[in-house]
Amino acid sequence: MSNPIRRWQAELKKTFTGHSESRPAWVEQLEEGEDAGYFLPTSVVWTVHSSMTTIVAGVRALLLQALHPGALAGVWDHSRFREDPLGRLAGTIRWIFTVTYGSTGAARGASKWVLRLHESVRGNFVDGHGVARPYSAADPELLRWVHIAFTDAFLSSYQAYGSGRISADDYVREWAVAGELMEVSKPPRSELELREALAKYDGELRSDERVAEVVAFIRRPPLHPSMRLGYKVIFAAAVETLQPEHRRLLGLRRSRFWWLLKPGVRVLLGIIRLALGRVGPSEQAALRRIKRLRATVPGNP
Repeated sequence: MSNPIRRWQAELKKTFTGHSESRPAWVEQLEEGEDAGYFLPTSVVWTVHSSMTTIVAGVRALLLQALHPGALAGVWDHSRFREDPLGRLAGTIRWIFTVTYGSTGAARGASKWVLRLHESVRGNFVDGHGVARPYSAADPELLRWVHIAFTDAFLSSYQAYGSGRISADDYVREWAVAGELMEVSKPPRSELELREALAKYDGELRSDERVAEVVAFIRRPPLHPSMRLGYKVIFAAAVETLQPEHRRLLGLRRSRFWWLLKPGVRVLLGIIRLALGRVGPSEQAALRRIKRLRATVPGNP
């Protein structure tokens, strides 16, 4: 394999895991544990999260979350997204994949770790009605917003660019477990409930100079030159799946070549899949754990 391709593969791995060569220790630890976890390989969550559409979903979720002034204030005041954007991305991926592929103990532990980080994230913001309010990352409404934004992003991105058909209701119901682990009260359990929950935030969302700056950063993050063209396609794909009102608030427009996006994105995601491997390392670790557990059950093939 030529050196340019190897370098591109290394940059891809670094972007998604924070490590260009070796696997992070947390990935290997997913093989540990004494149960199959919250999601089996036959689950809809496993199907969605093992697809490359999660790349589009990650960008979409960041854009949507920026519209909530409380959530944005927490990122603006406490996150190092400008100095270490890949580190923040790697941390988010670690939690999502641990909940998806880890044992129940690993999923609970990862969620408690994130919740502990939230304890110090406090400050003040101006809400969508122009009222000054205090915020805390542990606030139930902010936790609910983040869960809804992630769920909507994963589901919408897969529906637009995924290679197979899934039950949207099953996905929302299954991923509600992640909301409960993050102490979200009564997370949506169907696609209709998800859409209704998202609509309730319409009056809370706002656009301002901070949103514009975050959008500009997400549009052009400091990626390696070899990844910039592909990222433009991913960004356009994420924007395409947003609701028109959310695009307006973000100051974004559909691509002029929107009719080419679906086939183009699927080709690009297929190339990334080939570069990273048909089965990701987190999924491989989970499958090894499940195989080990099945081997300990008498009479199990």
